Amino acid sequence: MTARRHDLSTITLHGLLGGLALLAAALLLAPTLVVVIVSFSDGYSLKFPPPAYSLRWYHALVDAWQLQFAAINSLKVATAATLLAVVLGVPAALAIARSEHAMARVLDSFFMSPLVLPALAFGLAALIYFSRIGVGLSLTTLVIGHTVVGVPYVIRTTVAALAQLPSVLLESSASLGAGRLYTFRRVTLPLIAPGIAAGAFITFMSSFDNVPVSLFLRDAQTDMLPIRMWQDLESKLDVSIAAVASLMVFATLILMVVMEKLTGISRRIR
Repeated sequence: MTARRHDLSTITLHGLLGGLALLAAALLLAPTLVVVIVSFSDGYSLKFPPPAYSLRWYHALVDAWQLQFAAINSLKVATAATLLAVVLGVPAALAIARSEHAMARVLDSFFMSPLVLPALAFGLAALIYFSRIGVGLSLTTLVIGHTVVGVPYVIRTTVAALAQLPSVLLESSASLGAGRLYTFRRVTLPLIAPGIAAGAFITFMSSFDNVPVSLFLRDAQTDMLPIRMWQDLESKLDVSIAAVASLMVFATLILMVVMEKLTGISRRIR
């Protein structure tokens, strides 16, 4: 009798947790599904459900030169920030992972600080800093700001990949006479490459969709896609914004599937 009650309680608990998980997933996914559905509207306003369905707003993006210009700027900044984050983050991850000194833990916390600090606070602080040292706002300041935010992602995924690296492989390479540089190039780097790729992917997506840092560190001539979408939503409820958002959702899903197939990203960010 006691065993049956225990099994019943376990089933009830699992059912409750499963229901809560489904509810949370529905609350998170519902807004995105609404935007995707509205993007196929045949009307002129953001209305749900749409009065009719068509691809007119996707066709309208062909002539939306302001959105195209902003998208190109976002791609440039995200690509440059991702490359710099990898160049800076991988050596930092190697130093942190291989060191047992207490300073390594301090540096780890320091490098993670941009993720703890509110994005608006970081953007404002970066703006004040560049103003104090006399550096004008441009694409360069945007890339620097996005790189600072992206480096922690690369460090975290690379450190996780290094933690899964069998030390016996490095010892075997050293015992065979290989130097550190050769071991890194032929043994370490190929094995941690999926972790680096995972960090680069997260950095790119975070940079492309970053609003607070871009809002403070861009100049008047540099338009970024998230900010352009935000401004258009404030001035006009154009359905083309829903079309752009849907394209970003589809592109993100495709990139996630590709990264999962190539690197197993879900295993690298656990």
